[in-house]
Amino acid sequence: MDFTVLAKGIALAGCAIGSGCALIAGIGPGIGEGTAVSKALEAIGRQPECRGTVTSTMLLGCAVAETTGIYGFVTGLLLIFVAPNMFMNFLG
Repeated sequence: MDFTVLAKGIALAGCAIGSGCALIAGIGPGIGEGTAVSKALEAIGRQPECRGTVTSTMLLGCAVAETTGIYGFVTGLLLIFVAPNMFMNFLG
């Protein structure tokens, strides 16, 4: 019995499931950045004179939080477009 077809199917299914899980990583930064902006606006509303400091700190935090989403997106794209070809070449 030839298990090559089964192995290829399992490899493709693993890539599809893995890319879906990796792309879910975009939810966290969206929620985190929304919360950060909300709290920054509350702080500016309470003390308008610290607007510059709060805004620059918020932007730096949002940039750092966004990298998580970008890493998940790049990982998902690699699992969709690159990994299946590598698995198919490896399996024969």
